Amino acid sequence: MAQVIAHVTMSLDGFMAGPDVDAAHPMGHGGERLHRWIFDESSESDAAAVRRQFALTGAVLLGRRTFDVGLGQWGDTPYPVPCFVLTHHPAPDRTERSGTFTFVHTGLFDALDLAAAAAGDRAVTLMGADVVQQVLRAGRLDEIHLQLAPVLLGGGRRLFEHLGTDHIELERLQVEESPHVTHLRFRVVK
Repeated sequence: MAQVIAHVTMSLDGFMAGPDVDAAHPMGHGGERLHRWIFDESSESDAAAVRRQFALTGAVLLGRRTFDVGLGQWGDTPYPVPCFVLTHHPAPDRTERSGTFTFVHTGLFDALDLAAAAAGDRAVTLMGADVVQQVLRAGRLDEIHLQLAPVLLGGGRRLFEHLGTDHIELERLQVEESPHVTHLRFRVVK
């Protein structure tokens, strides 16, 4: 079965998006600072991390809100692979240049199973705080690839909220510094 990975950039104070996320500001106000490392070509270690993530990703599972605010920015699928949108409302598939968005309204486990089947021997990459939190609570998250940006956003969308009271143990697998972020990789201990 495909590995399930959360690949997220987060501020030092725990936010993966700034305040007031909407279609005009998909990363919230000030949140675009988090992804500067992706677009700044000055760091080979950052460029290599982006290449690794694209090579690893065989399918994407994202939430409806992430789809709604991200589509205008992406202009396509966020990765050139099948993308599955977890939603409460059915919608027809949406075909883009690089892949198809399939809307899954039958629940998290169905969405994960569809994404894993599509990913084959590659990984399912999660997008959106709600989806990451749901998959983590369900015990189906295998790894967290976290880029820690040296900025304090002061508000916005937290990555690790609404996890319940269960203790979740992580095993650190890798730490790599760059001029723009610290790349961290953790295995979720099950």
